[in-house]
Amino acid sequence: MQFITSDGVSLEYTDQGHGMPVVITTGYAGFKEIWAQQVKCLLTHGYRVINLDRRNHGRSQPTSKGLRMSRQGKDIQELLGYLRISRFNAMGNSMGAAAFWAYCSLFGDQKLNKMISVDQSPKMITDSSWPYGLLDLTWQNFPRASEKMYGVKTTVKRIDDDTYRTLKRAQRGYQFDYDLNRPLLYDHAFQDWRDVISEITCPLLFVAGAQSPFWSSDHAQAAADLSLRGQAVVVEHAGHIVMAEQTRQFNELMVNFFDEQ
Repeated sequence: MQFITSDGVSLEYTDQGHGMPVVITTGYAGFKEIWAQQVKCLLTHGYRVINLDRRNHGRSQPTSKGLRMSRQGKDIQELLGYLRISRFNAMGNSMGAAAFWAYCSLFGDQKLNKMISVDQSPKMITDSSWPYGLLDLTWQNFPRASEKMYGVKTTVKRIDDDTYRTLKRAQRGYQFDYDLNRPLLYDHAFQDWRDVISEITCPLLFVAGAQSPFWSSDHAQAAADLSLRGQAVVVEHAGHIVMAEQTRQFNELMVNFFDEQ
């Protein structure tokens, strides 16, 4: 399915099932198909699942417009309006989680029922107030040092075979443009979402990979401590793509969190 944003960009998404909507976004350079096992699991448990390829990601239209996190949040808001969704659960990995924080920053959390953040520190620049930033990124070497993430292996455990095959099929004929998206990466790395997280009133679950290559897994508990109704879980034997590395454990965490009354 395709949705056209207010600035004329085509975004690819899937919309399956019924029940409480779960809107999913994945990380920088990612494809929505990395969530294949979560989509299947959520449908089995009676959820409606909207899985979005964010602007310039996956099979969505390449563009030089709106390469900033605020536009990522605006795209989510417009998709919710297009689909007439008044209440939803959110789940994002990496930059995908930050896109929902951008949404909340601009439009509030009134429609947000619950949210899962998968291995995303709310602040990526390490300083005296926050020791859980990206690699060795500091104000002294920002923004160029953020590109060191390109050379990092994101997983410590092989992703499950079904997801891998699904992902490879989706990637045929599509290639992420790192040069084009450099402004988006820099804007992402610049953000500090701690104040936004502290104002969100719904339950938040911060999931970290114990062996994340990008930041200390301690960021999850630190982020949960900022929030009014935060929880944190560190998943062992997982890197940055927790949901595809430890699928069974992640799906259990996901369903228990979303199902809890």
